[in-house]
Amino acid sequence: MTTSRTARERARAELTQEIKDEARRQLAEVGAHGLSLRAVARELGMVSSAIYRYFPSRDRLLTDLIVDAYNAIGEAAERADPGTGDPRERWLAIWQGTRDWARSHPHEYALIYGSPIPGYAAPQDTVVPASRVALALVKTLTNTKLRAEGEVPPELRAQAETLTKALGIIAGPETVSRLLMAWTQLFGAISFDLFGQYVGSVDPADAFFAHSARRMAEFVGL
Repeated sequence: MTTSRTARERARAELTQEIKDEARRQLAEVGAHGLSLRAVARELGMVSSAIYRYFPSRDRLLTDLIVDAYNAIGEAAERADPGTGDPRERWLAIWQGTRDWARSHPHEYALIYGSPIPGYAAPQDTVVPASRVALALVKTLTNTKLRAEGEVPPELRAQAETLTKALGIIAGPETVSRLLMAWTQLFGAISFDLFGQYVGSVDPADAFFAHSARRMAEFVGL
């Protein structure tokens, strides 16, 4: 009985992965807004009713793809960090590792950092995976004397304090606000690069991206 159950679970896991792989392929063709469970089922040779046993709705499939993408880009950022050595060099490595993943997986990147998907609202399941790149950057600041403290507006101070508690980090409101600005700059620069916004200005954007990473490291106090 145990062997049979394990085989069924393994078969289910394999088919679930095939469904997600086909959905990612379709993202490249029709984008997230055009993703359809029926189309995925058709390409896999499944009857449309069968796929609902694995994903009860398009939104459930989208959520799994979004969580996978956030975890993948987060893992790339974490893997890029040597974990020891000069904090600024660790910071730069994380920026580059994040960009490298985005450039290698543009359609998955667009799923999580592109235009909002009409009719889709991301659930709480996505929050922790979405924070992995930011937390990788935060780790470079651990045990580092920063130069970024100062005054921030009361509303931002309250938001920063709430965020430090939620993430379990120790940092002042000004440092947190600067980290948020740097995080925004990181993904803004990647998005501008991938979506063609640098054409005619700093294209290719390699030198500009590296310069931005260094300036943001200085900005947060490294």
